Amino acid sequence: MIRINVKDTGITVSGHAQRLPGASPGHNIICAGVSALTLTLIEVAGIEIQESVRPGSTIISWPDLNEIGRALVRTYVLGLEGIRDSYGEITII
Repeated sequence: MIRINVKDTGITVSGHAQRLPGASPGHNIICAGVSALTLTLIEVAGIEIQESVRPGSTIISWPDLNEIGRALVRTYVLGLEGIRDSYGEITII
């Protein structure tokens, strides 16, 4: 199970999803999707952020978000909700 905690000052992503039946190690579509969205948010945020990325855990924090930053976070959450609705294995707080 992947847990994503979204707050006004940052995002914490932790855990791993179970591989879908028949998927070999390293080919988990759920983890890959969450990782792609999270790393994209880090790259395009265009704001001063603190980040920590390790296998199974990512922490992103920021002091304040402007309207563009808030829109990026909302878009990130929409992408996560799409993955959750299609595959499960994600809890968004």
